[in-house]
Amino acid sequence: MARLDRENQSLIRAAMSAPYLERDNEQDLARRWRDERDEAALHMLTRSHMRMVVSMAGRFRAYGFAPADLIQEGHVGLLEAATRFDPDREVRFSTYAGWWIRAAMQDFVLRNWSIVRGGTSSAQKSLFFNLRAIRARIQRSDVGASDSEVYAEVAKAIGVSRADVVTMAHRLSGPDTSLNAPVSDEDGAAERMDLLVSDAPRPDELVETAIDGERWIVRLRAAMETLSERERRIVEVRRLAETAATLEEVGGMMGISKERVRQIEVRAMEKLRIAIVPEGGDAR
Repeated sequence: MARLDRENQSLIRAAMSAPYLERDNEQDLARRWRDERDEAALHMLTRSHMRMVVSMAGRFRAYGFAPADLIQEGHVGLLEAATRFDPDREVRFSTYAGWWIRAAMQDFVLRNWSIVRGGTSSAQKSLFFNLRAIRARIQRSDVGASDSEVYAEVAKAIGVSRADVVTMAHRLSGPDTSLNAPVSDEDGAAERMDLLVSDAPRPDELVETAIDGERWIVRLRAAMETLSERERRIVEVRRLAETAATLEEVGGMMGISKERVRQIEVRAMEKLRIAIVPEGGDAR
């Protein structure tokens, strides 16, 4: 940590000691980089504007990220600005680079604030970075305003829905909670992950069961066509009915002995087995 702090301090001192560039010198360096890919010119151009990166990193410190990370992202934005800058336009490089530096830091904060991706549109980004300030300003001007009224005012000011404001307010209320965090302060307390365990079948198991069930139904219907009418009737009332009939009941319906019913049933089941699962075949 101490080494990291020394590196940060060294970087900040180097940025603050870099000389300011006059307009003509700035444009000359930008042209040399654009036309000749002169890396020395790029280094001088970006080094002289690193103080902007350091300064802007301080504006994002409230989000809890390490200054070194913010400065690194800002430097990426500075290099992007140098690549895209057109020195022939009447715009100072510092003005142009400021937008790219800020955008790079904002994207970094949005990517790392939460594992839940959010703030992808320009309105959502504006809401993320301005919600606290606008809410505080409204509450100062109207001390008795309820949360609902404040959210409505913020939504109107930024141009988003009230539901978006409420959702973003909840996201900003605290960081993500690890599923491995204990549910209480007691020793040996269960983790939050333990509360997510479900005894219900997994989605892939449900799908597999449904597909296998449909496949077996098709095979069974085809196999039933191989039985005689009497065999099919006995299988239906003995094996497929919700409440199976007894051998004696089936014999009474068909006018045969229960032993004869049993024999026919055994023969019919063997025929079904052969029809559904051919010799050497796969029961699936």
